[in-house]
This record gives sequence, structure tokens and C-alpha cells, in this order.
Amino acid sequence: MLCAVMFFTAVVALPDTIVLKNGRRIVANNVREEGDKVTYETSAGELSLPRSIVDHIEKGGAVPIGDSPGGAAANLAITPPAMEATSGSTEIERGAVHDGAIDRDYIAKLEGGARVGDQRAMASAALAHHAAAQFELSRGDMEHALADERTALTYAPEEPALLMNVAYLHLRRSEYKQSLDYLERARRVAPENADVAKLAGWAYYGMNKMDQAVAEWKRALVLRPDSEVQAALDKAQRDRREEEGYRENESAHFTLRYSGAAEPALAREVLHTLEAHFSAIESELNFTPPDSIGVVLYTQEAFADITRAPGWVGALNDGRIRVPVQGLTGVTPELSRVLKHELTHSFVGQKTRGHAPTWIQEGLAQWMEGKRSGDNADVLAQVYKDGHSASLGNLEGSWMGLPGDAAGYAYAWALANMEYIVETDGMGDVERILDRIGSGSSTEAALREVLHSDYGDLMQSTAEYLRKTYGH
Repeated sequence: MLCAVMFFTAVVALPDTIVLKNGRRIVANNVREEGDKVTYETSAGELSLPRSIVDHIEKGGAVPIGDSPGGAAANLAITPPAMEATSGSTEIERGAVHDGAIDRDYIAKLEGGARVGDQRAMASAALAHHAAAQFELSRGDMEHALADERTALTYAPEEPALLMNVAYLHLRRSEYKQSLDYLERARRVAPENADVAKLAGWAYYGMNKMDQAVAEWKRALVLRPDSEVQAALDKAQRDRREEEGYRENESAHFTLRYSGAAEPALAREVLHTLEAHFSAIESELNFTPPDSIGVVLYTQEAFADITRAPGWVGALNDGRIRVPVQGLTGVTPELSRVLKHELTHSFVGQKTRGHAPTWIQEGLAQWMEGKRSGDNADVLAQVYKDGHSASLGNLEGSWMGLPGDAAGYAYAWALANMEYIVETDGMGDVERILDRIGSGSSTEAALREVLHSDYGDLMQSTAEYLRKTYGH
């Protein structure tokens, strides 16, 4: 059972939160006010917002979303390619986006000139839609950002920056094959562009094609030094060196690699178990991941060397399911639970296009593997009553830097909230919340739409559920 003392260590020093006038909150690093703009850094690179739509900035607000154990290639440090400034581009950008909104009437006027085939007018219409897309991206609205970037391409179909930005948005949505289609078009137009190779590396990495990812990132570094690419290449090469002597098995939904030290019978049994879990989770979430899921079975030492995860991490899903199985000759009940837990991350990651916060990822994964809140219910409810619980906003991002005790609290509270949602409203509401997150809604906005609750309401309801269900 968790001890009460650990609950006070769960909140750590964290990045800033930009609070918009419409209530939306953006978690970011290095937030700074520069004239009429607020500039900030996220996993999508440096972005900016009009100062007019910002209500205030909270320093040290929450952990940034994007590097949870369940994250995939879409959550790695990908900076979107920038378009080169041209004569008149600033004027068009300001005309397309001003006063905290997109001026669709202005864009329509530019499109009117483009329809008669005037090349300059077509370039202006493309730039206006690109500016609209960047604004929507800064607000987390990837669905509309992608639509505007695609529209921009209709006016400038061979503009490499536009092709790469569409590819980038598909990457952020974990749509790797679609991303590669646009990158191949960009490469035909700009064969020596380093960003094409950089993004292609991310796409292949997301598809678990390590050799192709390494080749693309090496090519990108030859064309231009890039610290993001170097870090990604180092990680991929560690994987490849470790797995050089590994054997490979496949099933309908999985590609499994395992050390020669592991029993082939264990590998086959792991695949059989994963397929059974796949069917169960598919039914619960009414969703089928479109891409094959990579699985790697390690020795304990290799798992520690490759993942570099904290000691309390027993398995990992960073786009591939990574599990230490040293000493096992068959799938034990504990290994089966671990596999179902990590597989849930793959489902949630693909269903939400990599945007589910860690508390939902870990809460739902624990629920799926069969855990419930009984042992921790009294302590969790009491700590909430005493006003010492960390908010769900502080559990949105990575937990990898948390000490073991704080991580234990985070897992317990995440499970309790997801258990309350499932037991009270059913798995259908979980499915709808995930769909809204995948469409670009913030997690709290998705909760409001589906449960008619914000984070504070949910925490209070969860504490009441724990007292009623498990109280003594």
C-alpha cells in the first residue's frame, strides 16, 4: 500500500503555462513576451501567439506533454520546417491572421485572384493558408492546420516547404505512411534538402524501420548539422547495435525481435498472448491500430542500457513495446499483465495520434491489465480531503523524471480517475474522450464535452467514488 508521505513529493519544478482568454491552456518552455507576440517552445519547435489573445502566463505550471513512456515518434523533438520570407510575405501573414483570429474574408479575396491563374496571386493564397495553418497549430488544432496546409498546396503544389509541413503534421498525428508520401514529393523537387531527410527519418522510426531511419538521419547530417537529428541518430544506433543478433517473428499485428538468449517458444507465446490482448482492447476501445506494432524482448541489462529508464520502470512503450524477459521460459500471469499494459499504450497512442496525457495513458493501461484502486483508496481520498493532492494538470506530461515514491502516487491517482470514469460512465465515454483528444482538443476540453466536468470536478468526483466504493 502507498504511504501518505509520498504524496507531498509528486509536484516538481515544471515549465510555464500560457492561459488564453478563451480558457485554453498551453504548456510550454521558455515563454517570453516580445512586443505584440508571446513566443514559446514546445515539442513542435518555437511557436508564437498574438499577445491580444493571451490572458496571463503561469510560471512553472505543468509538465509538458510529449515524452511519456507511451510516446511514439510523433512525440520526439521534431521542429517544423520554416518557409523562407519573400517580398510581401509579412503583409500577407498579417492580413491572414490578426487580432487573435484567422481572417477568412481576406484569404477568400486572395483566392479570387488565384482562380484566374495569376502565379503571384496563387503564391499569395498559398502563403495565407500556410499562415492560417501555423496559427491553428499554435492553438493545438491539428485537424484544421492540416486542412489549411493541404489547401495551400493546391495553389503551390511543388513548394517544398508546404509539402514538408503537410508531412510534418501527418507525423504529429502518427500517420507515418501518409507523411512519407509527401516527403517523396518534396524530395523530387528539392533532393538536397536536409529537412526532407530529417522528417523521413522520423517517419521510418515511427514505422519501426530502424535501418531506413538511420540512413535518412545520416543523410540529413551530411547536408546540415542538427542537434535534434544527432540525438535521434544516437538513439536509433543504440537500438540497432543491440538488436543486430536478434531473431524476428511476426504475427497479424506485431513484429517481434528477441535476443538469441531468449527461448523461441517464449517468443511465440508472447505473440500469441499479445494477439489475444489485441482483440480484447480492440473491442473495448472500438479501434484498430492501422500500423504494425513493434515488440522487443530484452535481457534485464540490455533493457536498462537501451531505454535508460529509471529503476522503477519495469517495461516501456516509446513506439515499440520493450520488455525484459530474462530467465523466463513462458508467459507468466505477471508478464501477460505487463504486455497488456504496454499494448494499451500503443492503442491509445495511435487512437489519439500521440496526444493523450500520461495520466490517461497510465490510468487506462492499469485498468486494462486488471488493476483496481482498493489498496490505495483510503490514502488517496484522505490526501485529497486534506488538500495535498497534485492536480491532473501536473500529471499530463512525462513522469520519467519523478522519484519512485512520486511515481507511485502518480500511477495510483491516474488509475483512480480512469476507474471512476469507466465505472460511472462506461468505456464508451473513454472512447469519446480519446477521439476528441485525437482530433486536437485539449484533455480538459474533451472532459468537458463528454463528462461535463473539468479537472477539478473530476478529482472531486473520483475522491467521492473512492470513499463510497472502498471506504471502511
